[in-house]
Amino acid sequence: MTPPDHVATQAAAHSSVQPPDAPPPVLEPGHTLSTVTDKISSIVLTAPPPRSWYFGLAISFALVMLLMWTITQLLWRGVGIWGINIPVGWGFDIVNFVWWIGIGHAGTLISAILLLLRQTWRTSINRFAEAMTLFAVACAGLYPLLHMGRPWFFYWLIPYPNTMGLWPQFRSPLVWDVFAVSTYASVSLLFWYVGLIPDLATLRDRSRHRLGRKVYGMLAMGWRGSALHWHRYETAYLLLAGLATPLVISVHTVVSFDFAVGQVPGWHTTIFPPYFVAGAIFSGFAMVVTLAVPLRAVYGLQDFITERHLDNMAKIMLATGWIVAYGYAMEAFLSWYSGSPPEEYVLVNRMFGPYRYQYWALLACNIAVPQLMWSRTVRRTGWMLFIVSILINVGMWQERYIIVVTSLHRDFLPSSWGMYHGTKWDWSMFAGTIGLFLALLFVFLRLLPMISIFEMRTLVEEEKHVHGGHSDTSDPRGPAP
Repeated sequence: MTPPDHVATQAAAHSSVQPPDAPPPVLEPGHTLSTVTDKISSIVLTAPPPRSWYFGLAISFALVMLLMWTITQLLWRGVGIWGINIPVGWGFDIVNFVWWIGIGHAGTLISAILLLLRQTWRTSINRFAEAMTLFAVACAGLYPLLHMGRPWFFYWLIPYPNTMGLWPQFRSPLVWDVFAVSTYASVSLLFWYVGLIPDLATLRDRSRHRLGRKVYGMLAMGWRGSALHWHRYETAYLLLAGLATPLVISVHTVVSFDFAVGQVPGWHTTIFPPYFVAGAIFSGFAMVVTLAVPLRAVYGLQDFITERHLDNMAKIMLATGWIVAYGYAMEAFLSWYSGSPPEEYVLVNRMFGPYRYQYWALLACNIAVPQLMWSRTVRRTGWMLFIVSILINVGMWQERYIIVVTSLHRDFLPSSWGMYHGTKWDWSMFAGTIGLFLALLFVFLRLLPMISIFEMRTLVEEEKHVHGGHSDTSDPRGPAP
């Protein structure tokens, strides 16, 4: 997985003349169009998977089997095996739904918004970030379906003419979720697949096996890299980016309406939409870093996913972390400013009630820990950033847990107060969806290029003009017609 000797030599020579305070490059110098294509495509076509891939796939597959067993028990015995009760009718299922949807936000942001803003550093991470979005949405979609109790009637939420005269309640934010999440998943899938087409043609042309040529050929849909193909591709890709950009704002805004339109103390606040969107980007980038750091280490991709990428992602996490901190402050201020005793009590209960440890843990993980990223050393050191991102993901899960549970378990009437704790089935469901997410990711890494080949080839020419050097003369965008 290491680059050729001449690439490493040129990179070392370049670094020796680089000013010490210069920003790291987006692509390490010394690469040509051929070396970029060879390195990325070889991960899928020729290089055997590393041992860590087999180990990770085995662990994730075991967790998927746990998920299947949990779902079987749930369908056989009912949702009562979960810890949900009265007054806490929402529990781990909604907590995990919001958490997974938030994780998927970074893929859409990197793919669409950074593309429209012409940020070239997105190129090395957009492909697996987009895949991460699809896998996260798949995990998130399981929870509301299974929470229905009768998931085989899920189509009742879809407005279609039917003989039963049954129509969804359009004033329900749960129906809004169906529209928002299904649109989000559809556009994200299209955007991901359209971006893959030129690379699928490259794998088709380079595959040594007949089956590989057939499968990649069908998926490439006759791509030959002609000028007409590129024109239509760039038009479609730009249109999809334009469609996906509002989704970054709209999807988690709609998810926040699940809470904000209710009268429950702790939920009924107008700060939730921007607060949820910032939190989604915050946790989404934390998950991208959580995946990027091991991938660049295991597959030797330090020359593609450079310190520049880690630094930029850390800066985005730091900025969105401050927006999330502002949301916490506004929640506290509005609960006092409202003059409503139930609203005031919700804040006191979060700080000093039975769930106080989770509340202070989320403040530590989401406010205190991100401040480490003011240090450039932390931002550019992979293992440090990995630990920070893990703690942020833990903190964001705790945040969703506090929002859902502490607002429900003690509301207006003390006579209806109660406690909530997740059962072993709640935890097995959560662990199983993590396994499903990782299993899909491992399969993706084995069958498809985790980094966009043709977009990385365009960076070769840009880096050549910036840093000097040479490149071969083939078309940087993909295979010739």
